Amino acid sequence: MTKPKPLIDEEGEVRELTLEDMKQFKPIHEADLPASLMKKLGVRGPQKAPTKVRVSLRLSREVVEYFRATGDGWQTRMDGELLEMVHKHKVS
Repeated sequence: MTKPKPLIDEEGEVRELTLEDMKQFKPIHEADLPASLMKKLGVRGPQKAPTKVRVSLRLSREVVEYFRATGDGWQTRMDGELLEMVHKHKVS
């Protein structure tokens, strides 16, 4: 068995991963990571400068179903459509 190439070269560049490299990967919950790092995984910090406002509103079922059918990120796409409408109809 040949010794695998190092993942990082002398310049700090990561080489392209092979199937053999990927076979060695473990699920994150099986990795031997420090508790401090495990605690931070999947946790987002507070926004430094919030750009959106949380609101509650009622929309027609048809509108919600249409945007949800577009998949993940549907709320962001809905916001984009509304923003485009605002820019298009802005009163000077």
